[in-house]
Amino acid sequence: MFEYTEYKLQKRRHKQELVRNEFKTVGNYQIPLIRKQEIDLDTISLISFSDTKQDDKENAYKTVHFFTYDWMFDKVYDRASESAEKLKQYYALLSPDFSMFTDMPKALQINSVFKNRWCGAYWQSLGLRVIPTISWGDESSFDFCFDGVEEGATVAVCTYYRENCEEEFMLGYNRMLEVIKPQSVICYDEPFPSMKGNIKSFLPTTYEWTKSLGWQDQAKFYMEKHTRNIIQK
Repeated sequence: MFEYTEYKLQKRRHKQELVRNEFKTVGNYQIPLIRKQEIDLDTISLISFSDTKQDDKENAYKTVHFFTYDWMFDKVYDRASESAEKLKQYYALLSPDFSMFTDMPKALQINSVFKNRWCGAYWQSLGLRVIPTISWGDESSFDFCFDGVEEGATVAVCTYYRENCEEEFMLGYNRMLEVIKPQSVICYDEPFPSMKGNIKSFLPTTYEWTKSLGWQDQAKFYMEKHTRNIIQK
């Protein structure tokens, strides 16, 4: 009897991993909804998913971001339950930034948004704090890329390595402000001067070594950064 019951439970879990329909959805593409949560921006300190580990008491106060290669965090969707066990120790989680390239087929862009929001909704169902990460492609993505986020939520965006596409970025950013009306915005890397809103920016983890530099060397680094003549350490 126990083996039969366990089999049925495993079969049910397997089906759920296939259909992914357990959360409230919104929009034409049934994107899972990440609900608005109270987030204290003063407590936010970021750690990359690639730097997380089990029993990470030293960094338990940090918020996990996914601004890295997709293959490094695909597991948070593919093996959601297993990954959540490690992630639940941290203060909060940004929803995973699955890539949305403008030359991707629209179906794959929609899938990236779905996985982003599904992970966020799943983590919230476990009682975790979640900050939606918002990404977009060109204007053709605007009819789905802002779905699945409650109005007035704190959100996260990324300007890392986007210095040469400010115009395209701002087109999506301004539309995001209109649609989501975020309470505040976490910006990974420096905000563009034209970005509006209650923005708090964070130095990419790649650049954290610059914190040990003197102010003159830091100034030199940022001047070089704007022209992308950066020596990575």
